[in-house]
Amino acid sequence: MSTDRNIVLFDLFGVIARHQRPGALEKMAARCHAPTDAFTTAYWACRPPYDAGQQSAPEYWTAVLRRLSRSVDADTIEELRLTDIDSWSRVDDRMVAYVQSLRDVAEVALLSNIPADHADTFLIAQPWLHNLNHVAFSGKIKVAKPAPAAFHHCVVAMRATPTDFLFVDDREENVRAAQATGMNAHLFTDRDELAAVIDTWLPTRHSTGK
Repeated sequence: MSTDRNIVLFDLFGVIARHQRPGALEKMAARCHAPTDAFTTAYWACRPPYDAGQQSAPEYWTAVLRRLSRSVDADTIEELRLTDIDSWSRVDDRMVAYVQSLRDVAEVALLSNIPADHADTFLIAQPWLHNLNHVAFSGKIKVAKPAPAAFHHCVVAMRATPTDFLFVDDREENVRAAQATGMNAHLFTDRDELAAVIDTWLPTRHSTGK
């Protein structure tokens, strides 16, 4: 049952924000005196608990360094942490403008897999986020996509039902997970295709009373 609301729920990275800055993993690997391939493997293998708010930044970077058999010290951890945050800091200005424009015709929310310290920096650097109807960062809500609880958080927080949502993400597993919870969902490729999907979705919902 719908509450007769139209909520577009956006992923962040790969949709509104850019993917990781090119060369960032190589830079962090060099700081650890580790091969890039080995560093990249450790970086992603240790990431899930950090994204889901189950580890702090020092705990995450300690796990990465130990996996690489490198010494652990506070200066190295902080340098890696700041380089990592910067590597995920870019946004697509055209998409930011489009997301903001949607607030004239729908509620707009965000659900992103992002560590808590990254989220804090993003909120300061991108004040437009404060104008959205709801913002859910995995490191803050303690659960990451594609876990059903991540989508359930948004439903509960917005006092809505799953069918009120159109979820937009560039990862197919997240789109499928959203659909499994009852949300409408779209696999993002570019702004123009998304705009066409939303332009179709909104009038259809109004005409059917959903």
